[in-house]
Amino acid sequence: MPTHKLGLNLVVFVAVAALFTGFWALYNRPVSAPDWPEQISGFSYSPFRQGQNPQRGIYPDDQQIREDLELLSKHTDSIRTYSVDGSLADIPRIAEEFGLRVTLGVWISPDEERNEREIAKAIEIANDSRSVVRVSVGNEALFRREVTTKQLVGYMDRVRAAVKVPVTTSEQWHIWKEYPELADHADLIAAHVLPYWEFVPMQQSTQFVLDRARDMKKLFPKKPLLLSEVGWPSNGRMRGGADASQADQAIYLRTLVNKLNAQGYNYFVIEAFDQPWKSGDEGSVGAYWGVYNLDRQAKFAFTGPVVAIPQWRLLAIASVVLALLALTLLLIDGSSLRQRGRTFLTFVAFAGGSALVWIGYDYSQQYSTWFSLTVGILLGIGAFGVFIVLLTEAHELAEVVWVHKRRRPFMPVAGDSSYRPKVSVHVPCYNEPPEMVKQTLDALANLDYPDYEVLIIDNNTKDPAVWEPVRDYCEQLGPRFRFFHVAPLHGFKGGALNYILPHTAPDAEVVAVIDSDYCVDRNWLKHMVPHFADPQIAVVQSPQDYRDDKESLFKKLCYSEYKGFFHIGMVTRNDRDAIIQHGTMTMIRRSVMDELKWADWTICEDAELGLRVFEKGYSAAYAHDSFGKGLMPDTFIDFKKQRFRWAYGAIQIMKGHARSLLMGKGSKLTEGQRYHFIAGWLPWIADGMNIFFTLGALLWSAAMIIVPQRVDPPLLIFAIPPLALFFFKVGKIVFLYQRAVGVNLKDAFCAAVAGLALSHTIAKAVLYGFFTKSIPFFRTPKMASNHGILVALAEAREEVFIMLLLWGAAVGIAIVQGLPSNDVKFWVAMLLVQSLPYLAALIMALLSSLPKPEEKVEPATA
Repeated sequence: MPTHKLGLNLVVFVAVAALFTGFWALYNRPVSAPDWPEQISGFSYSPFRQGQNPQRGIYPDDQQIREDLELLSKHTDSIRTYSVDGSLADIPRIAEEFGLRVTLGVWISPDEERNEREIAKAIEIANDSRSVVRVSVGNEALFRREVTTKQLVGYMDRVRAAVKVPVTTSEQWHIWKEYPELADHADLIAAHVLPYWEFVPMQQSTQFVLDRARDMKKLFPKKPLLLSEVGWPSNGRMRGGADASQADQAIYLRTLVNKLNAQGYNYFVIEAFDQPWKSGDEGSVGAYWGVYNLDRQAKFAFTGPVVAIPQWRLLAIASVVLALLALTLLLIDGSSLRQRGRTFLTFVAFAGGSALVWIGYDYSQQYSTWFSLTVGILLGIGAFGVFIVLLTEAHELAEVVWVHKRRRPFMPVAGDSSYRPKVSVHVPCYNEPPEMVKQTLDALANLDYPDYEVLIIDNNTKDPAVWEPVRDYCEQLGPRFRFFHVAPLHGFKGGALNYILPHTAPDAEVVAVIDSDYCVDRNWLKHMVPHFADPQIAVVQSPQDYRDDKESLFKKLCYSEYKGFFHIGMVTRNDRDAIIQHGTMTMIRRSVMDELKWADWTICEDAELGLRVFEKGYSAAYAHDSFGKGLMPDTFIDFKKQRFRWAYGAIQIMKGHARSLLMGKGSKLTEGQRYHFIAGWLPWIADGMNIFFTLGALLWSAAMIIVPQRVDPPLLIFAIPPLALFFFKVGKIVFLYQRAVGVNLKDAFCAAVAGLALSHTIAKAVLYGFFTKSIPFFRTPKMASNHGILVALAEAREEVFIMLLLWGAAVGIAIVQGLPSNDVKFWVAMLLVQSLPYLAALIMALLSSLPKPEEKVEPATA
């Protein structure tokens, strides 16, 4: 690369790196907050550590409790507990060692036998321990509706009669308002005020707490007030404008405790340490209310400005390194790109790299179980895969739009070239309409070329009424046309083409293949065969094209979608001599054809042969202009079958040629050829992986509907990668079809709809391809009659079923959980976006059922 280009690339890289680093800095700009005071009123204390869980009877030992209380004693002289079960009963005794006062908790539940044990033990501890200054009988027992008011006040009265310290129950502030009679049985009012659970944004939460405290004092003027839980989670779902983040936790708590101290309130910050076991009852957010994490490390700085991600500089450097690695790979062979193209790829590399780093960081902040760790690994692999696909899609876009000139321009060989070798044109048929095949033969008979023959091979057509008219028509056209009918004949289309190779004229130097529905231009051979004058050229390919795009709206959409591959993908592939050979409008040098033969183990024998040609070190020529037009599938099911065959065959080929494609072993493939064959099929593989995402989304959504209190919406990182790829691909189609194919916005949108409609089919084909060795070959019927709406719906029944499941999940979540917070809204929106490819399939199926113009039923006459 010239020095001035290298310097310009460096300037662009540094500029974009500075831009994205600026984004990191902007998100992490310091926010001022009061310093944490030397002493706070108290902490709510649950002592459980990694792997410990009171619901499974796994408790900490006394030494672990002692270490915790020593740490807490540096910040407060008061703690609150919730139960006296197991080793929790030892907390008051150990608290005495550090001069801590204890508000002793008695856990009240529907289990009356356990309630009796808790009460008896609590009375004993309260009467024996000097550290216990009050007893709280029950924690949100009324809110959870686990006991009646009568039962609860009965428990409270019993404890009040048995101990000398004040007794209360701890409930959310609104429960005290709903059941003011509780105050008659309590020595003080112990109220929880947790703005997060009430959808209050962090910025308004401090005032919310103070307002509720004043309400409680006004409602119960003769009773002391204890704010028995105030706090904010550092992670988990959003609730309305309330965002669970470390930065918001730090700002809120540091502000709140200073305000409460200044106004003389007694309070307990919930809580001292994170408690992951609570996620089973409170959702994922239940694990993250601690001021300290599970390893007893402070989750935020107690002094100085608050920063959202303290390590953001390290993450910014990591994103720069990742982007540099990706960009280095993308621009290894980027000399033909204009500066705009290199700038675009730099921007995409940084956006993708920053997203990967952010996803990794965000996931690292979660407490892992075997399930979440497994999901995280799969998510990481998936996100990295999306990053790779995104880069390859962006690379193709850049090489279509922003190049100085094509590396291998489409320069036709001069029409008056004296190189005119004999050509043998092979036409495979299977159960094709005779009249359609006759049109193909007429076009071949009209070729402007001096020396050629036409061999028609009809394999396995059982009905003589179908193949005999074609045989008879060949006889009418003269000795240049020879007809073969063979049944049975194995090996799919490749087997049929191999069968007639020995029947090819000995002096034929070129073998050409067209499908039986193609009407070729009379100049096809004259303009394309001279490419073989170059001895390195083994394959000459013309684009597939179609002549029935005006026949119906369905076919118009199909035609728009087809054009992209031949006018975008094949153009960039040709630059690196890596075109996909397709089974019509193709020519192969006879000597190469005799050496390699058509493969009978794959249903895409054409693309497989083209790859073997490149592996042998030969080259291919590609024409940008169309020299023949065929017929598109008439029905949606046939459109799907055709694409299923292409995608399944691609996976067969990747598996069969893995060594040469992935490692370059045993072949003469260039790096550019290997890149295009792998990168070209990656989007199809991404569609296959998307099935698992859809399945996971449906299962997770079902859990959100069935047990809404226990299952939160998934973290955004679960949905961002596939959604980002979806929108990028759709945007790319709409942009490139207008820019490179030359169609208007409406036709570009049509192409996007038709392409989306095939997503499920491609996904199935990819999965079948990975897990099966072979499937039966199926032809794409042409000139089929249209059918009714019910049949069309049946053709898209899988897509309609999944679409309805996704819609049902979105509606169910909206009904059960409501749409109170951004994460629920985002998840519902994600489900609806995920349904778009399935909706597109339904649209295509319905369009294919509409009658063709000539098939419209005339009104009846009297």
